[in-house]
Amino acid sequence: MGAVLLIDFGSTWTKLTAVSLASETLLGSASAFTTVEEDITIGLEEAMGVLEKKIGPQKYDNIWACSSAAGGLRMHVSGLVPELTAEAARMAALGAGAKIEQVFSYELTKQDLALIENNKPDIFLLVGGTDGGNRDYIVGNAGKLAGLSVRFPIIYAGNRSALDECSEILRDFPLTVCTNVMPSFGELQTEAVQKEIRNLFLTQIIEAKGLTKTRALLSGILMPTPSAMLSAMTLLAEGTETEAGIGSLLGIDVGGATTDVYSIADGLPQDVQVMLKGLPEPHAKRSVEGDIGMRHCIDGIIAERGLENLAADCSLAPTRVRELTAKFSQAKYIIPSSQEEEAFELALARAAVDVASRRHSGKLQEVYTPTGLAYVQTGKDLCSLEQIVLSGGALIHAKEPLTIASAALFDTAVPTSLRPLRARVWRDSKYILSAMGVLAEKEADIALRIMKRELENIGEIFSEKN
Repeated sequence: MGAVLLIDFGSTWTKLTAVSLASETLLGSASAFTTVEEDITIGLEEAMGVLEKKIGPQKYDNIWACSSAAGGLRMHVSGLVPELTAEAARMAALGAGAKIEQVFSYELTKQDLALIENNKPDIFLLVGGTDGGNRDYIVGNAGKLAGLSVRFPIIYAGNRSALDECSEILRDFPLTVCTNVMPSFGELQTEAVQKEIRNLFLTQIIEAKGLTKTRALLSGILMPTPSAMLSAMTLLAEGTETEAGIGSLLGIDVGGATTDVYSIADGLPQDVQVMLKGLPEPHAKRSVEGDIGMRHCIDGIIAERGLENLAADCSLAPTRVRELTAKFSQAKYIIPSSQEEEAFELALARAAVDVASRRHSGKLQEVYTPTGLAYVQTGKDLCSLEQIVLSGGALIHAKEPLTIASAALFDTAVPTSLRPLRARVWRDSKYILSAMGVLAEKEADIALRIMKRELENIGEIFSEKN
């Protein structure tokens, strides 16, 4: 076994990681700005030049990649009931590495259709009804999509009884058919949909993303970056048949535009008095907070945290926080260079982790029954989870990573949020997680051993409840 080159075409940076499979070591890494607007190979060649200066010329047996360039894999999903088939479709798409831009329920309205027309998705996931159940909504929605002037790939994963009629209605679209995401009430089947989303990414979407030129360089693997991250997190937690993982974990990736959260855990109720409500959560779960980011979406953080509270967090006047917000939002690549800017960055990162981890984790609700007080859980119970993995520039380069990570723990101010009570914290200091997710497609044991060796163990944190 020789060397392989792993590429992550990010929306901002193109990152390279060279690995020796024989010695199971990192040879080196490099990055350059992604140049998808001009020619994505320009940034790639620049990064490869930087890498060669670091480690010398290399002959790579294989070159594999992932990509979130040009906005990532943008999807719309349409289901019937918000809490059921629409939610099942959303889970399936997120697990495949997509960025969910719209979720529609029941009948598509004129406003919904105008939004789709003006913001054409990379893929539209059409679901609705259990097999043999309600077919009127999904047939009606298929007809409305057929009336649009734009065309895009559609995955049909709804009521099998409506398949023939919907296939005829949507004959002018690139149509892929797979099994119903909810064949019977409360039963989830997302694997087939996720496989088809990835197939479409490989066969059609990369051309629209300007990645066609890279195919000649690659050796076969090209996947959405979030899918690579979820693969890495799952491998790190669960291990392989021959190599143990580190156990259930919560992964947090804070970016400039979004904050992605991953949990690899069952998340079932820990108390017999707690009843579980809603669809079963996937063991390997990904959520994306599209309004929470360190540069493009600072306003989303402020909207959640509050300007006055954020100002207090960083011991700055609200007027100064407004000034820094404008500066950081406009200068997307800014690196904090003063004590004020560092304090502001720390406060933003803590707030982003707090909000994103609360939204991802399950919740408890008190209910009164004929036999007395009881509790209902929605989502995952992550209280007993004891590993947190940090990624993303703001967390990788942070001077106080444990302070930021502690914002993901149980908080007595929000006692209904089922977040971890304690955790050992690992940091992806060398930006290898997406690369290891790609490598795991072919060499899972090696990818796992590299992660276990290279991720930085930065200590333990405990919630106030402890």
